[in-house]
Amino acid sequence: MKLTIFGAGYVGLVTGACLAEVGHDVLVCDVDPARVDALKAGRIPIFEPGLEPLVRRNLAAGRLGFTLSAADAVAHSDLVMIAVGTPPAENGDADLGHVLAVGEAIATHMTRPVTVVTKSTVPVGTGDLVEARMRAVLSARGGAEWGDDAVSVVSNPEFLKEGAAVGDFMKPDRIIVGAASERATALMRTLYQPFNRNHDRLMVMDRRSAELTKYAANAMLATKISFMNEMAGLADRLGADIEAVRLGIGADPRIGYHFIYPGAGFGGSCFPKDVRALRRSGEVTGYEMPLVAAVEAVNDRQKHVMFEKLATALGGAEAIRGRTIAVWGLAFKPNTDDMREAPSLRLIDAVLAAGGTVRAYDPAAGTATRALYGERADLVITFDAQEALDGADALCLVTEWQEFRVPDFGAMETRMAGRIIIDGRNLYDPDDLAARGWRYSAIGRPQRVPAAG
Repeated sequence: MKLTIFGAGYVGLVTGACLAEVGHDVLVCDVDPARVDALKAGRIPIFEPGLEPLVRRNLAAGRLGFTLSAADAVAHSDLVMIAVGTPPAENGDADLGHVLAVGEAIATHMTRPVTVVTKSTVPVGTGDLVEARMRAVLSARGGAEWGDDAVSVVSNPEFLKEGAAVGDFMKPDRIIVGAASERATALMRTLYQPFNRNHDRLMVMDRRSAELTKYAANAMLATKISFMNEMAGLADRLGADIEAVRLGIGADPRIGYHFIYPGAGFGGSCFPKDVRALRRSGEVTGYEMPLVAAVEAVNDRQKHVMFEKLATALGGAEAIRGRTIAVWGLAFKPNTDDMREAPSLRLIDAVLAAGGTVRAYDPAAGTATRALYGERADLVITFDAQEALDGADALCLVTEWQEFRVPDFGAMETRMAGRIIIDGRNLYDPDDLAARGWRYSAIGRPQRVPAAG
């Protein structure tokens, strides 16, 4: 079937390429001329494993196209997806300006009834706003003769993990559809039929419930992360090992092992923004949400932990002045170049403010980090992990890329000035490092120091 997607960002691009891959005719519309030109040439503006060959293959097959013309995009299909950004406002609300603008553009150019699908992450009630805005535009232009069937708005939230988005889309664990009309539901079943061959993953509910499902899912996962980080902080003070605790509680099938890894705090484009937006929804409705607020507060505190451990290892924050600190991992998670609310930023800012120099490496996010900070003498972005260690008094591991899991500690010793590792992802064996002569500090694990002599 034919499908139009407004927004060639992360969600829109992954969605368009994957739907084209199963045979749909997809046209993606964006307002950025440079981005559209690059995509037409098969160049991907984001780092996402497996996405570039998917885009190129479907461009060549004629199943995927890109345009700047809203009129052409609307004319292409009776099924139109909105996948534009919803950045957070200062008060925590999601900014719906782009979403509503797309709704108005669709209503301005449509020449027949249309089904609109909100793929963007939006607060509960956004579907009602989009539908009302579209009907107002239609009424003003005299296009209301199609009656109640003129506009049908469906909520179809995405559940994509950065770094694994293509696999998540092609093999979904569930497909949430919030729709009131049988016609719209039937269209969505046809759209997702290629993903339902083994068993029906499509779950149909009302639109508001679908919108809330997305926020609730991300808030639940963020809650698990913050809970484990809070337990790690307690383990630090009690002399317990959070890794043993993690294994002990994860064995309970009611808890499981997913998202119970302590670390440097969560970041990215989803969890921080969605937790704030969910808390804001409670404020607007007069419903207190202390648990959601605590998830956010714990995460903010956790992003300071690595600097605190670094300062302790060096003899205090004032001892960082004039020191060189190596940082491995900049992106908020592996397999992406996304720096939005990355824990590494909090660490780098603190080291620089304390008068230290940072030498940093990330397999994908080095260029994005340089764009954030600009050229400065006290921040060196390298493109080799070992080079980042040159002259470093300590190494801080922030993002758990695969290449950091089994490093050559012998080679590291020859390049670094000190033997201190602050492990924000608990990748290494504390006893092994202590035996090698390293001072090792991790998250929620007893600190290890080299044996005397």
